[in-house]
Amino acid sequence: MSVLGSIILPKSSWAKLGFLALLAALFAAGALGYLTPVQTLLDSEALTFHFMDVSITPYRLVKALLIVAMFMWLAGLVSDMAEKQVNRLHSVRASNRTLLAKALTLLIYLVFGISAIDLLGINLGALAVLGGAVGIGVGFGLQKITSNFISGIILLVEKSVEVDDLIELSDGTQGFVRHTSARYSLIETFDGREVMVPNEDFITGRVTNWTLTTKKGRVEIPVGVAYGSDIDLVEKLLLEAAHEHPRCAHEPEPQCFLDAFADSSVNFALYFWVDDVTEGRRGPKSDVMKAIWHKFAENGIEIPFPQRDLHIKGGLPAAAVSPEVQS
Repeated sequence: MSVLGSIILPKSSWAKLGFLALLAALFAAGALGYLTPVQTLLDSEALTFHFMDVSITPYRLVKALLIVAMFMWLAGLVSDMAEKQVNRLHSVRASNRTLLAKALTLLIYLVFGISAIDLLGINLGALAVLGGAVGIGVGFGLQKITSNFISGIILLVEKSVEVDDLIELSDGTQGFVRHTSARYSLIETFDGREVMVPNEDFITGRVTNWTLTTKKGRVEIPVGVAYGSDIDLVEKLLLEAAHEHPRCAHEPEPQCFLDAFADSSVNFALYFWVDDVTEGRRGPKSDVMKAIWHKFAENGIEIPFPQRDLHIKGGLPAAAVSPEVQS
């Protein structure tokens, strides 16, 4: 298939020129009558295959293949030129350029395909039954593929998920969108896995896009201190630890709240924001927690931990213990 594709749609400039020269030479030879003996031989009754009301000859097959190859080559050439022109529209977002290029490619191949069918003398009305059968096949056997294709177009139009966005799916998959196609989107997770997610999942499922309108992200750190601690000092130290971190955003400001009076601790909640969530939140969270640990140690503030007292109620009297145990 790749060999046939390289013949019908050559990529290099020399291959395109050679293909064009070959077609021009064949048509010129046919117009001048040099191919008349070959045409007569290939179009003879002895080589004709009859199927119902249709007569098929080698000449007609070769002619049809050449016409299809020529139109496919022209469609590919025009499509490449249109895609290059679209990619030069730097004022248009990358997702819009991709959508426009795909739409133009589809339209160009559709126009050239219909032109080739008409030139071959095929009745387009006769393809209605085939089109109906294809529609039924799409409705049943290819419904998932069709759904993913349409979902991909919806994503490109809505711009709800784009390349390099940081997303989180309902099943817990997190990572960056690295590629989008007609069927799936490629997600690169934090541990280096590449997950191909069907486009339909982005439309029908719950998706968290951390970078849809802004790259800012909030970090939450719960902290418990012992009863008897100076709660005003605790709040001050927590805010200092957040402010001192280089990735802490100045807008919005870090906030600290007294959260609960628990069984063995007074609980606080520290919130601060980072400007670019794509650079990670765990690093700043770890750094601020280390700073809190050192500040509490310097100021004599204790972070409590659960303790259990074990009470042993009475044992056996000494007289009841066997001599073997006493020895």
